[in-house]
Amino acid sequence: MVKVEIKYVVGALLVATSGVLVAGPAQAAAPTGPGMVKCPRATTTVGTASQLKTALAKARAGDVIRLRPGLYRGNFVAQKSGTKSRPIFVCGTAGSVIEGGGPKGGYGFHINKGNYWRLVGFTVRNSQKGVMADRTHGSVIQSLTVHSIGDEAIHLRDFSTKNIVQYNRIYNTGLRKPKFGEGVYIGTAESNWKKYTGGRMDRSDGNWVRGNEIKSTAEAVDIKEGTSGGWIVGNTFDGSALVNDGTNDSWVDVKGNDYVIEGNRGRKTPLDGFQTHEIVDGWGTGNVFRRNVINLSGAKGVGINDTVGGNTITCDNKVTGGPLLKKGACS
Repeated sequence: MVKVEIKYVVGALLVATSGVLVAGPAQAAAPTGPGMVKCPRATTTVGTASQLKTALAKARAGDVIRLRPGLYRGNFVAQKSGTKSRPIFVCGTAGSVIEGGGPKGGYGFHINKGNYWRLVGFTVRNSQKGVMADRTHGSVIQSLTVHSIGDEAIHLRDFSTKNIVQYNRIYNTGLRKPKFGEGVYIGTAESNWKKYTGGRMDRSDGNWVRGNEIKSTAEAVDIKEGTSGGWIVGNTFDGSALVNDGTNDSWVDVKGNDYVIEGNRGRKTPLDGFQTHEIVDGWGTGNVFRRNVINLSGAKGVGINDTVGGNTITCDNKVTGGPLLKKGACS
């Protein structure tokens, strides 16, 4: 079990990348901070893709799967469940590389209706989506390096609740279509509810996104309508790769309710730092923005563009290179 604290630590700057498969310099380690989970002693050690698939299929509560350094080609699925006191770990280093089938090649690692997983330390690259989590509860995705991805890097979807995405390094997304290259994606767009959630609002609630370093072609964090009660805390956003097609013009889009967006740092954006949107009536409100550090140098917009209203924007948000708000005053 990981204790959640309202603290944050921001790590080193992201490496610059191009729109091709890149490994990134070895010295650019994943960020660190409070609330990190530690991998226990391994119960199973694997070194090949087939061994990893077998270990995932046989996993039981309390298992600790260790990945030796090396290349694991394929799409990997975790469907078993751990418990709150005995989660299932998959642990590796940045040299333990899950390699998908290219920008159109499915999910690199998929938690599919399994609870209490701990994915720690390894690399996911060269797949359509990096890490996909469907209907998972109480899982932690930590210290991964996710890069060279066709669409989004990490996605919590289909009623995934109370998970933590923390201290990951994400870059070089959107190789299939840049407008779908989000860093961290929470929930499901209303236009896709019929496809993924049986037409129901995707209540992927209470999720944390903490201490990540993100350089993506679409929003660094995209919070979808229907989700609520999460925290976006202490992340570093580099918007120099954002592809401004009229929608990907901020680091964070908040379309959900009752989020705390706190202590994040951002640089390089074509328009705004943060935005709120009402896609579904009554959504995009009740959110709190505080203690964010926003660098708008070269941007055309504002630090926090609250297009919805009903959100709290405190005066301890710090902005350089432009105004904090489009209209109104901070509180």
